[in-house]
Amino acid sequence: MPTLKKEVRLSGRGIHSGCPVNVVVRPADKRGIFFIRSDIPKSELIAARFDNVGDTKMRNTTVGSPSGAHVQTVEHLMAALFMAGVDSALVEIDGPETPILDGSAALFIEAFEKAGVTSGKMKKIIVRRTVVAKASDVRKALPMGMRLKLWFFDLISGRRADGYVSLSPNDAMALDIKATLVYREKIIGAQTYKYRFDGTKKSVADFITNIARARTFGKYSEWEYLKARGMGRGADETNVIALNDAGDGTLNPLIWPDEFVRHKIIDAVGDMATAGGMIAGNLVSYKGSHAMNNIVLKKLFSDPRNYDIIDVE
Repeated sequence: MPTLKKEVRLSGRGIHSGCPVNVVVRPADKRGIFFIRSDIPKSELIAARFDNVGDTKMRNTTVGSPSGAHVQTVEHLMAALFMAGVDSALVEIDGPETPILDGSAALFIEAFEKAGVTSGKMKKIIVRRTVVAKASDVRKALPMGMRLKLWFFDLISGRRADGYVSLSPNDAMALDIKATLVYREKIIGAQTYKYRFDGTKKSVADFITNIARARTFGKYSEWEYLKARGMGRGADETNVIALNDAGDGTLNPLIWPDEFVRHKIIDAVGDMATAGGMIAGNLVSYKGSHAMNNIVLKKLFSDPRNYDIIDVE
């Protein structure tokens, strides 16, 4: 049950709320990642688990009840804890959203590695049967009015709601991720990136060197629209790749030409970490989303024949 050797303190602002937030990630003697809202009197523990994901509509992953104690945008922090080898921690936070920091997972990982991690191995969840989450599964869960709006948006934008996320068995006992983005914007277009996590230092180093610094992204022209709807209030050029209106360039420099899809690997790792251990299987994300990542985990755990668990204390 690996945990941090000492507490880690981080401060910043939420990308959606724009509010200042302070986080203390503490060592824990109880397996699992749990959040607690220090700004809410008598707040109960909020499990960072797939079956406690309350909302994915704001382009992020939220754990807890959206109408009660919850924490938004946990995916970057979860990915960093996973890569640091931590499967048990208590995250005290004084607001509803984790700090966006520089828009990537790099600063989180750096802080956790500096604190050090105790010995031990994460639980391994072996995929035995293929499960698939489709964009249509996400839409079925939405109110009819929202479905109609999305249908109309797809019609006028030319987008196709044909995305999916699948988990299938592999023989490597590793998490093999293949993520593909398809955007009309010329600077993104179609991008694919593959990454393997097998628990070795080499695979962690690969993530830190080639993936961890990839930032979230969005169109500059969307910011005012998002802010009016309670989203993107903490976004700026220091934490978001801002696409220009023409979609053929960015207002701030890219680290890699395919930084967009590399960031999707961070999101996928963070969302898979809500399984409570290391997923061993093939994860294919084609135009995927946080919602589909969550649905595919729910489908995986819906039938004991879909998986095996190797639990090492």
